[in-house]
Amino acid sequence: MQEQKIRVYNSLSGKKENFEPLNPPFVGLYLCGPTVYGDAHLGHARPAVTFDVICRYLEYLGYKVRYVRNITDVGHLVNDADEGEDKIAKKARLEQLEPMEVVQYYTDRYHKDMKRLNVRPPSIEPRATGHIVEQVEMIKKILDEGYAYESNGSVYFDVLKYNEDKPYGILSGRKIDEMMEGSRSLDGQSDKKNGVDFALWKKADEQHIMRWPSPWSEGFPGWHLECSAMSAKYLGEQFDIHGGGMDLKFPHHEAEIAQSTACHHKIPAKYWMHNNMITINGQKMGKSLGNFITLEELFDGKHDLLESAYSPMTMRFFILQAQYRSTLDFSNEGLKAARKGYRKMMNGLKVAKHLTYVPEEGVEQDEKQIKQIESIINSIFRGMNDDFNTAVTIASLFNLLKKINLIHNGNLSASAIGEELFNKMVNLFITMVVEVLGLVEERPDGFEVMLQYLIKEYKQAKEVRNYEKVDEIRAELKKVGVVLKDMKEGVDWAYDEL
Repeated sequence: MQEQKIRVYNSLSGKKENFEPLNPPFVGLYLCGPTVYGDAHLGHARPAVTFDVICRYLEYLGYKVRYVRNITDVGHLVNDADEGEDKIAKKARLEQLEPMEVVQYYTDRYHKDMKRLNVRPPSIEPRATGHIVEQVEMIKKILDEGYAYESNGSVYFDVLKYNEDKPYGILSGRKIDEMMEGSRSLDGQSDKKNGVDFALWKKADEQHIMRWPSPWSEGFPGWHLECSAMSAKYLGEQFDIHGGGMDLKFPHHEAEIAQSTACHHKIPAKYWMHNNMITINGQKMGKSLGNFITLEELFDGKHDLLESAYSPMTMRFFILQAQYRSTLDFSNEGLKAARKGYRKMMNGLKVAKHLTYVPEEGVEQDEKQIKQIESIINSIFRGMNDDFNTAVTIASLFNLLKKINLIHNGNLSASAIGEELFNKMVNLFITMVVEVLGLVEERPDGFEVMLQYLIKEYKQAKEVRNYEKVDEIRAELKKVGVVLKDMKEGVDWAYDEL
């Protein structure tokens, strides 16, 4: 394992802490996955890409990561509430399908989008409906501990009772008195004792098509419960990292902490990490605002707010060029800049993969260049080790690319920095870009064959001075984001950075 000291911002403490796994070299990581009743959108992409890179970097350092990302396929009610219709059941009713048909369809589409973003599958991807038994058993234990109550076939977590022994609100910073004041008066219209209580199990009414037997009623588990039950099953009662979007901090993650603490007498995760939101031209994304963009619409360019299609790797680069805890504003200008940056990175990757060390006699070591390269390498790790700040790391990789291009263009001799540093520089650039950041070249099928054919045609047209055809070939390649370069040793190509 490489010796790298990582600092992680822990939402639970509100500060950066040294990352010290509970059982090194093993790391348990849980991420709240999607509720699969619709296509994945921009808000789904950010946590998926963020925690994919976190997992990749930890593995690069030598940690053995068990990464669990769930699929919510029951219990998530409309408006994230304890009353109303299940989001998946509602979709099934509207489309006259079985709920699991809806689940399978949108899970498959989510996986397709994640693959296009080069987000690796998690170690385990449990579904809520596959863990009803574990959730029922957890409810029983919470009831036995005295932190829940049964009411007309439903079971609710008793927040006020829990708060007498353990503070409720430690993650979000909310105070119980303020929450009580903010919750609506029940006036006998609910089975809850207090408005702040939340459902562990809901009795299904006659119209509710998703239901399971339990000691209390035929019903379904509360939305918050699934993550507590599944994280404990696959990562243990206490694990290292729990991740998700900032919108899940309250009530979802707050409820998870309370449930798990009531059941297991310990906070489930040591570090709570939350990525910030993506806004659209400065506004929160929402269907009512007309700025709700799915990933498929983004990749195809089929949305009124989009000036063009933007590739999956452009989107991945766009997400990573900002630190995950900062707000990321989505705009055509931002995506165009990301596309330019991504292509520049891919051109660098192309150069680095083909660059070899060629010793030159009589070349003295350039101490200034050596120190600069070593400093850049340190800054690459400094970025990742400072709460996985990919923005700093990407900027440092571009600085490293400048040195690689100096050697490639003949303006710096590889012998001036030595073979060891040369290899370290080139290999680190390739590894960080491809293996850690997960940025890869996007080439359609037959790209290489088509490109080589057009380069051959280009050379022949130049030889016979058919400049009209030369311009035509250049224009056609530019349409697919490729530019040709006339070099001393022949014709080369690169991705168009404009």
